[in-house]
Amino acid sequence: MVTVDEVRALARTLPRTTEHLIHDRIKFRVGAIVYVAFSRDEQTMGFGYPKEQRDGLIAAEPALFFLPRPSDLRFNWVCCHLERLDHDQMTELVCEAWRMVVPKFLARQRLGGEPRPPGVR
Repeated sequence: MVTVDEVRALARTLPRTTEHLIHDRIKFRVGAIVYVAFSRDEQTMGFGYPKEQRDGLIAAEPALFFLPRPSDLRFNWVCCHLERLDHDQMTELVCEAWRMVVPKFLARQRLGGEPRPPGVR
């Protein structure tokens, strides 16, 4: 099981990331763009993910991943259950969500290479 503290430790290493508490929810963002957010009870995590690939991610592991609430479907966003997420998956998902919101040169400096669809094993 992944904890908020583990995600926080990773997010703090990603350039331009700031942490915010908004409506009792922990969110990590770059500028005004949120790339990771937790539910109030810290049992689920939402993260940036390409809309066109999220159905495949959810179909591959439906016990782990799920769609956000209907009002958030317009965003590049997917959610997961923290109790079912392992550390390697979390690292990949958080880093790729961060990659989506920073300039390409910065992502290449920190992570190298080009983005790839995260999450599916």
